[in-house]
Amino acid sequence: MSSGQHSRFAPDRGLTGRMVTTMFVIGLLYVGFTGLLIVLLRGAWPLIVLISGGLFVAQFWFSDRITQRAMGAREVTPEEFPQLHGTIDRLCALADMPKPRVAVTVTDMPNAFATGRNPERAVVCVTTGLLRRLEPAELEGVLAHELSHVAHRDVAVMTIAGFLGVLAGVITRIALYGGLMNGRGRSNDSNAALAMILIPLISMVVYAASFLLTRLLSRYRELAADRAAAQLTGRPSALASALTKVTGQIAAIPSEDLRRAQPYNAFYFAPALSAREAASQLMSTHPSLEQRLEQLGRISAELGR
Repeated sequence: MSSGQHSRFAPDRGLTGRMVTTMFVIGLLYVGFTGLLIVLLRGAWPLIVLISGGLFVAQFWFSDRITQRAMGAREVTPEEFPQLHGTIDRLCALADMPKPRVAVTVTDMPNAFATGRNPERAVVCVTTGLLRRLEPAELEGVLAHELSHVAHRDVAVMTIAGFLGVLAGVITRIALYGGLMNGRGRSNDSNAALAMILIPLISMVVYAASFLLTRLLSRYRELAADRAAAQLTGRPSALASALTKVTGQIAAIPSEDLRRAQPYNAFYFAPALSAREAASQLMSTHPSLEQRLEQLGRISAELGR
């Protein structure tokens, strides 16, 4: 069996180009931000490098376990969920890719997500609400969608890109309130005052750029995953049916449950949004339902010809 990068999921040059651009721009901003901290807080540069490097490596290396734990996912065996494992086995054989670990989250919200730094470390998770609501063909479409994220490696890119913006804020709080202003920073009041102004401003710029770029990438990657899943299974109508069903029924989930899930919207098959929030797509992590269904309709027509 081939490695994940040579799977039978249709390659997407547009997605690859956007991932490279996003990582380059955010990485450049992050390096510039770290360099600024080192200049402004010269006496504390070893600690800055240690914190920024250590947190980044930890997030990248343990991203699958961090996400699993945050979303309450538990790995399950084929004996516990035979249909789920069987569907993933068939799709992985069809796509010629390694089988990821399989997990389930006990929640009524119908959804699914994939995480992991590479195909060999990937996890595909579904909720019990999704398993209860979808027909086998619909579930296959959703799982093919999640597996395409793994094959295209956009899960790792989204994890890193989103984390860099958050990390900039963490380092800023440590710098301003954790004692990094001690030493040489306080020997010059004007330099300390300048650092107190510049560091939060630059941190906000880094976070804002990271936020906007990841939102743009996230919307495109969802369309790319829909395309790849529809082409692999040959049944875009089943994926369209699952999308319609999941999006409609998420709106009926209690708002408290949706608020808990919303920080992880970029990973989900469909965003955990109320009907009112879903009406505004400007900052959404996903394209609108209409866009996704329109694309699947075009693919269905192409396959019919």
